[in-house]
Amino acid sequence: MATGTATEKPKIVWNEGRHRFETDDHEAFIEYKMKNDGKVMDLVRTFVPPSKAGLGLASHLCVAAFEHASEHSFSIIPTCSYVSVYISSFLKKLR
Repeated sequence: MATGTATEKPKIVWNEGRHRFETDDHEAFIEYKMKNDGKVMDLVRTFVPPSKAGLGLASHLCVAAFEHASEHSFSIIPTCSYVSVYISSFLKKLR
């Protein structure tokens, strides 16, 4: 069963112990590493299983991580290529 649909916002949870934000079924996630004495969140990997492709889960995971970083005054390093492209795309829309 899919966590969400294109019109329904999926539930994303913070799994502090595993250093990731994930769907409530734990199948899709964005993984991070804290750096610089816990001031920087390095987003290192995004994973969405093929069975959930096309639901927009990766973007929802990014937003959850960005919101968490903002709430805690963390800087972000977009090591994950998906996150890097997502940020670039977002910035282009602002222009």
